[in-house]
This record gives sequence, structure tokens and C-alpha cells, in this order.
Amino acid sequence: MSYLEWLFQKIRNFAKKEQKKVAKNTSITLEEKKPKNSTRDSFYQKLRESGLFDKLRQSQVDGINFILDGWDKSGLQDKRWLAYMLATTYHETARTMLPIKEYGKGKGRPYGRKIKMNRTPYTKPDKLYYGRGYVQLTWYENYDKMGKYVGADLLNLPELALEPEIAFKIMLEGMVRGTFTGKSLGKYFNEEKNDPYRARRIINGMDKATKIKEYHLKFLDCLS
Repeated sequence: MSYLEWLFQKIRNFAKKEQKKVAKNTSITLEEKKPKNSTRDSFYQKLRESGLFDKLRQSQVDGINFILDGWDKSGLQDKRWLAYMLATTYHETARTMLPIKEYGKGKGRPYGRKIKMNRTPYTKPDKLYYGRGYVQLTWYENYDKMGKYVGADLLNLPELALEPEIAFKIMLEGMVRGTFTGKSLGKYFNEEKNDPYRARRIINGMDKATKIKEYHLKFLDCLS
């Protein structure tokens, strides 16, 4: 079993336990499911009409397809989760839908200097831990922790967070299991709750929560 298969298995098991009461919406199987072309075509037709993009570039389509393919392989099925992941990616990557480096590389922000969260300075590795990826992972401690979760040496090689496969693993791990902030998608989207506004707490407090809620609703409509 490859590491990616193991990660998907771990996330499937976690989601299954967390969402027993919403089995209808989040039933999980080990079978890899590929969407019918007509489903993907319908999604893109709606996306072009949604107003989210002035004109979809091929690089954006490729980036979205990578996320959709990863989602299909994960076995997760609640479309609200996927819509919120796409909305988060849309916002955090400045609509490129690709893993990117933070503009300014942390200039003017604490994590843009060689200090840890508690403001203790470090000299090694000789790296800065500004935002990278689909969700803009920041801080020394977060690169160290997330690297252990996804099986990549992000502390010594933070640029690995820009590789689509690793960036997707980071997003899946952080948003499904709640390892970014302790809040997960299952907390805000389940049988009893549908809260794309407060779901922003999965990533970054309530910063831009209203905008991302709007993006979420548009992506969800495209996925329906």
C-alpha cells in the first residue's frame, strides 16, 4: 500500500466514525470512483456561468481537476465538504486553483521571520515558513506537524507544500481531520448543521468568512 493510499484509508476511517449519523451523505467505500464525463462537463458548464471566473484558463481547469480527482479517490461523498475545500482553495490561491507561494513571502508578518510561534528564534533549518499550498500553510511548528502527518519533510523542504499531491494531502488532512485548528468539516457540515460561515474556523478564525461562504455556495451549486 502506497503512502497516499494509506492516508486516504486513514481519512476514510476518521470520516466514517465522525459521521455515523450522516451515513447517507458520507458513506465511504474503498472503491475508487470516477465521475462520469457528463457530470464533470455539467460542473464546468455551471462554473463558467457562476461568475467565479471571468474566463477559465487551462491552468485553473487542471488545478480544479486535480482536486476533484483527489476527492473521488478519497471516497468522501458530502458535496458540501468538497465545495468548501474548493472555495478555500479559490480564496487562498488568489483564484489560480494551484498551490502557490504567499504573495510577499510573509513580509511584515511574524512568520516571515525566523521565529517560532512563541517568538523563540531559530537558525536551522535556514528556511522561512510563509504561506504555501492550497491553504497557505504557515509557521515553523505547522510545517513540522503537518509534515509528520502527510509523510513529507516539510520542515527542511517547505517547498514540497507546493507540489499538488502533497498540497492536496495537507488540505485533506487539515480540513477533514481538523489538524489545522482543531475544527473539521464534519463539525460544520453534518445532518444537523450546515454552516459555511463559521466553517472558516477550520482555516483562519473568521477572516473573510462571508466571502468564502459566498464562494462555497457557488461551488456547491456547480456540484449539484
